[in-house]
Amino acid sequence: MTFPASLGSRRTGAEGSRRPRLSPLLRLLILTQLAFNLGFYAVLPFLAAHLGQAMGMAGWLVGLVLGLRTFSQQGLFVVGGALADRYGIRPVVLAGCALRIAGFVWLGYAGRTWAVIGAVLLIGFAAALFSPAVESEVARQAVVWEEESGQARTRVLALFTVAGQAGAFVGPLLGALLLAVDFRTACLAGAGVFVLVLAGHARLLPQRIPGRKRTPVRGGPRLVLRNRPFLALCCAYGAFLLAYNQMYLALPAEVERVTGSQTSLAWLFAVSSLLVVTTQLPVTRWAGRRLTTRRSMAAGLLLIAAGFAVVAGTAATTRPPGWPGAAALAPVTGFVVLLTFGQMLVAPVARAWVPDLAEDGRLGLYTGALSSVSGLIVLAGSSATGVLLDAGLPPAVPWLVLAGVTAAAVGLLPRRG
Repeated sequence: MTFPASLGSRRTGAEGSRRPRLSPLLRLLILTQLAFNLGFYAVLPFLAAHLGQAMGMAGWLVGLVLGLRTFSQQGLFVVGGALADRYGIRPVVLAGCALRIAGFVWLGYAGRTWAVIGAVLLIGFAAALFSPAVESEVARQAVVWEEESGQARTRVLALFTVAGQAGAFVGPLLGALLLAVDFRTACLAGAGVFVLVLAGHARLLPQRIPGRKRTPVRGGPRLVLRNRPFLALCCAYGAFLLAYNQMYLALPAEVERVTGSQTSLAWLFAVSSLLVVTTQLPVTRWAGRRLTTRRSMAAGLLLIAAGFAVVAGTAATTRPPGWPGAAALAPVTGFVVLLTFGQMLVAPVARAWVPDLAEDGRLGLYTGALSSVSGLIVLAGSSATGVLLDAGLPPAVPWLVLAGVTAAAVGLLPRRG
């Protein structure tokens, strides 16, 4: 895809010797990602424990609820992306924020299974509206920035990832403090964050973005289904998201198995987010110099598979012999570290790949479809993982299966694009 030069940032300095500054729109969208994740991660990491302990749900049902949340978000991204192509990003982002506020309030007061499912579906659909709108515009602006500055677009997308992880770093810490009151308080605080986001974007987000085309929804899905390289990328990315989703399903179960509680979970999330915040940009620069797009994603998937294998290798007993106290967390800490470095190699590259595979004017649709196809994979995979965790199998088995699935995804990566 090609874009007019008027859309992006401009060089600074007489000869462009200094790094070009991001446009005001890009800076707003990057800060938007930080705020989204701050409110979101104040609640989500603690949802599985709330459902299983406070509400007494079975493991398979907890897995299904988490999978439905992911599907209603990732699975319906294609809807939000198509709407952003058709109507622009402002109305879609504002509607998504309003729905997220309603979903968090509902979840805080939900006392029955059907109410929880309704709330998490609403929370997920809210993100399906605002996230593809924001992500597609960031990707579009990143391509322009690349064309004007001569620097890789993955740097902009890496910065977008860093902002998101900064929110994901602070969010669980905020949520852990609020849980000292109760889960409802955490939900209402998350809703409060999105009230501020809604008010800020109603004031600052432009009514129209120069150069962004309004494209009819009609005919888009057929283009996606015929694009085999793009569908291959979706499947590989879906395997990555399934692996990442284990931060909320398999990881809490393993932490409780080896320590007897989930009190360490917030700090493991903090380690992951802190690693991304401090090392994402250097990792992206290193990968850009030494790895092709495909090899970067392959390396990331293999690192994640190795993380699952680390836990599987030490999961034969409830508490590894001779590893009392905090040392019992060493395997899951290794998993989190390897998963995080894998994420840093996979996520920015996958998003940067999409503009090269999308038809002109359909970037929102393709950005949404990337998450929709992967959301279907996560829905099926999360339910299956919940069954494995609840089936009384040796503790290593679910982690070995997840390692195999993630490693096999390398073969799904497109050969061209």
